Amino acid sequence: MSGTRLALYVLLALLAGCAGIRPPAGTEAGACLRWYADLDSAIESEGVRDAQETRVAGFPYLRVDRFHASLRQRAAASPAAFDAYADALLELDLRARRFEIRNLRKPPWPPQEADRRTMECGRLLRDVDLAAPERRAELLGRAQVPDDYSALARGLGLYALTRNLFASGVRRWESETRAAFQAGPSAPQGATRIRYAPPAGAPLSRSQVAELLSRALSDPLGRVNLSAEERMQLAALYAPSFDIAVRGDADRFGALRWLRGSETPQVDAAQVVAYVSTSYTRYGRAGRERNLLQLVYTIWFAERPPFEEGDLYSGRLDGLVWRVTLAPDGEPLVYDSIHPCGCYHQFFPTPRAAPRPAPDPVDEWAFVPGTLGRVGDGERPRVRVTSGTHYIDGVEIVKGADSLVRYAFADYDELRSLRRMDGGFRSAFGPDGLIAGTERGERFLFWPMGIASAGAMRQAGRQPTAFVGRRHFDDADLIERRFALDLGAGP
Repeated sequence: MSGTRLALYVLLALLAGCAGIRPPAGTEAGACLRWYADLDSAIESEGVRDAQETRVAGFPYLRVDRFHASLRQRAAASPAAFDAYADALLELDLRARRFEIRNLRKPPWPPQEADRRTMECGRLLRDVDLAAPERRAELLGRAQVPDDYSALARGLGLYALTRNLFASGVRRWESETRAAFQAGPSAPQGATRIRYAPPAGAPLSRSQVAELLSRALSDPLGRVNLSAEERMQLAALYAPSFDIAVRGDADRFGALRWLRGSETPQVDAAQVVAYVSTSYTRYGRAGRERNLLQLVYTIWFAERPPFEEGDLYSGRLDGLVWRVTLAPDGEPLVYDSIHPCGCYHQFFPTPRAAPRPAPDPVDEWAFVPGTLGRVGDGERPRVRVTSGTHYIDGVEIVKGADSLVRYAFADYDELRSLRRMDGGFRSAFGPDGLIAGTERGERFLFWPMGIASAGAMRQAGRQPTAFVGRRHFDDADLIERRFALDLGAGP
């Protein structure tokens, strides 16, 4: 469908202005609005706002992420699609508020009661508020996620001039990375290479995975609705092995924990854990788009140690994020990776993903240090990781579990509300989406590129991945703009 209907909705939203919900006084909807106001006041006063998704202005019961923001045209196509869209945004808000409520140190209400009241009020306001056509139009006009770049910082930093200088530094790192890939595996003096394999489990066949993914065809928004068990089954099937050069504790990954008196979460290497989440990328022409499921794995290291005095890139906590994008038939199409700071974005396409040329040769577009063959049943990537910097310096496809050391899975959402040693819960991330205490010296150098606190560890949904240009790890069109995909036969 064309964007005509969406454009009409946006126009209606502009005409509606910023009136917001105005239910009659004394109604249950009015009481629910007061509930949200009180809840938001408590959340803001304690600084426990969760930043993973964006709150929709004028709709206190809805949040949106970049993928769902990209579905506004699809939501405008039919009443069923719009209802599914509103439900999805409501669920994003309910999930975030569960963490915010649990993270309150001095909650005015028992957490279970607050969760129940929020769910009841969210559903009521969705039904009452979105019954009005002008409010439906207003929602589609406002369900957007601002990017994580500061136009002011870029202006003050003379970005149009300085971008070329920063681009030369990016190209130098790319050249060094290609050389490391070509050199093959190595380890610094005193380091030992340790291979970590994912959890063992009953493997799904490719046909079983294709059946799970086919659920997207019956969803009004084209999503795959997976149970927690199915999500972990898929995670086990596509998880990488990690081949890490270990020279000390800084190279051992593990679970994040709050220790007593600490203002930065610490890594418990005794619990060897990868945090798992799912996401989507969109692909295809208007009216024939496919939402491709992605599996995301995040591991955390205690620090990036300094290699010399005044090392601008060293600091507390470091990590690696690995993602696989699946075809509708369940075969991996392309892998990509960043550090949790959003830095060092690399792509590893298979023969079913052909790179597209960059529209601007200066911008960071799609750095491909290596390609992979087609991935068969029982095969997985083995990701080679350097000591200290935790850079990837090699990726290859291996058969089965290639190590006796196994890591476990945890849900990435656990990071949004971790248990404190002194009681209660606290997110690993601040209201700005950053992990406090992980600031890097590079932020004083890279600020003209418009990224706040460059190098600091960031929450999913808040990860810009290019200093030169604009790019986010969760951009809904990230893969489509950079690769021509072979999705195989199918509807």
